[in-house]
Amino acid sequence: MTTNTRTRDVVVVGAGFSGLYLLHKLRALGFNTEVIEAASGVGGTWHWNRYPGARCDIPSVEYSYSFSRELETDWVWTERYAAQPEILRYLEHVAQRFDLNRDIRFNTRVTAAHWDEATSQWQVALDNGESITARHVVMATGCLSAPKLPDWKGIESFQGQVLHTGHWPEGVDLTGKRVAVVGTGSSGVQAIPQIAKVASHVTVFQRTPNFAVPASNHPLTDEMRAAVQPDLPALREVARQSPLGWFYGARPGSAKAAATEERATRFEEQWNAGTTGLLLAYEDLLFDEESNAHAANFARGKIAALVKDPEKARKLTPQGFPMGSRRLCSEIGFYDSMNRSNVSLVDVREDPVLEVTADAIITASGSHPVDAIVFATGYHAMLGAISAIDVRGPNGLSLKQEWGDNPRSYLGLAVAGFPNLFTVTGPGSPSVLSNVVVSIEQHVEWICHCIAALRDRGAHRIEADPAAEVAWMEHSNEIAHQTLFPRGPSWYLGKTKDGKTVFMPYVGGVGAYRATCTEIAQAGYTGFHIA
Repeated sequence: MTTNTRTRDVVVVGAGFSGLYLLHKLRALGFNTEVIEAASGVGGTWHWNRYPGARCDIPSVEYSYSFSRELETDWVWTERYAAQPEILRYLEHVAQRFDLNRDIRFNTRVTAAHWDEATSQWQVALDNGESITARHVVMATGCLSAPKLPDWKGIESFQGQVLHTGHWPEGVDLTGKRVAVVGTGSSGVQAIPQIAKVASHVTVFQRTPNFAVPASNHPLTDEMRAAVQPDLPALREVARQSPLGWFYGARPGSAKAAATEERATRFEEQWNAGTTGLLLAYEDLLFDEESNAHAANFARGKIAALVKDPEKARKLTPQGFPMGSRRLCSEIGFYDSMNRSNVSLVDVREDPVLEVTADAIITASGSHPVDAIVFATGYHAMLGAISAIDVRGPNGLSLKQEWGDNPRSYLGLAVAGFPNLFTVTGPGSPSVLSNVVVSIEQHVEWICHCIAALRDRGAHRIEADPAAEVAWMEHSNEIAHQTLFPRGPSWYLGKTKDGKTVFMPYVGGVGAYRATCTEIAQAGYTGFHIA
C-alpha cells in the first residue's frame, strides 16, 4: 500500500446500477463515500457493452430504479426494450440528477483491498498509486462484467481485430469484412443480425444452441407511458414480492394437463408476448419436466419453421436440456439472419476448432478466413470481477483462493472470513435469475441499513458466520434442485473445492428472499458476528 492515503467511511467498487444507488443512499445516511470506477463514465455493464444490437431483455419501465417517484416521472423511455445507448443515457441522467459524479473516481481501478486487523479497516489500493482507508468496502462490480475468452491455440497470432461483446470499443467498423462471431448466447443472438447487415460474410461458431424467443419490441407511445403511470407504485410492489421481480407472473395451470388445442393457442400467444413470455405460459414450466417438454417442443417447431436451411435449423435447435435451464435469449432478427446467404454456421462440437492463424480459424473440416473475430462468449459469471481484485481478509486470507470456483457467501451479501466487506448480487442471491434492478435495490437498501445500524450501536465490525454461510448455500442449492434450472449446462453452475456442482443464484423467489433478509436484520443480524 502507498503512503498517499485518504480516509472514507465506505468505498464502493463500480458505478453501474448498484454503485450509483449505493452512493445516493449512503450519502443520504451521512456516510463519507467514494466510488471507484475503471471506466471513463457511469453505467457499468451498459458502459462497456456497446456491441451492435445490445439491448435489455426486461421491459424498460421495469428495468429502472423505483426509489424516486420524481425520477420515474421525469424520464421517458422510447422503446419497450431499451437499447444500450438509451440505458446508458438513463444512468448518466441519474448521476447528474442526484449530483453523484463528484464522488466517483473514474478511469481508476481497485487493485487490492487488505484488511487491517489492528484498526478494523480496509486498506484499498488503486492503480494510480493512491490508497484509501475505509471502514467498509462494497463490491458493486456486477455479476456479468469480467469477459471470458476461449483458450484457442494460436489466437495470439491472429492479425485482424479481436473483439469481445462485453468490452466493445467505440468506433468499430466491420463493413465489408469477413467476421467470425463466436457464441450464440444472449449477446451473440443480439449482435449477429446487426453484423450480418454490414459484413461481407459472417461465420458463426456455436458450441451450444440456446432457445431464443421474439422480443416483440416496439416504440412506446405517449398513451402507453401514461397508462402505466397511475399503476406504477403498485406494480413495483408486486415486483418486489414476486418470484422473479417482474410486474406480471406466470399464467395459472399446468401445460401437461391442458388440452392439446388450448395449450397450442396459449403457447402461440406467449411466443409473441416478449422475452419471458413463453416461460410464463404456465406456472409449472420451470418445475415439471413433462410440461417443460411441451413448451420446448413448441419452440423447436418455431425454429424449424423460421430457419429455411434444415441443416442450419438442426444445429440451432437446442436438445438435451429443459427450456429455461440456460438463459432464454431475446431475439430481434436472429433467425432471419441465419437465412442470409452471407451467414454460415459451424457447430464446434461436430467440427471443433483446432487453431487460429494470422487470418483464419482452422476447424477439423477446413479453414475459415476471417478479418475480425467477435467473441460473444460471456463472462466469468458472478465471481470473476471480484476475484480479479486482490482481496485479503485477516491473516492474509485471499478471497480469490478461498473462492476458486467455490461460490460461497451468506445471502449473496457477505463472505465469511472477510469482515465489513459486502457484495451486491453475489452467489446465493436472486441476482441473474431475477429482474436484477429489483434485486439491486433490495441489496443496496439492506447493506446501507446494516452499515447505519452498526454505526448506531457503536460497532466497528460485522462478519458472516461460516456455519450460517454453509447452511445458506446448502439451502439455496436444495431449492434450486426442486426446479429444472440445474438440469442444463450453464454459467449458473459453480464448483466447490471437493468437486461438487453448486447452483449459484437463489431461486426461492425475490419476495421470499427479501422477507428472509428483512427478518435477519430485524433479529439483530442473525448469522453475523458483530463486534
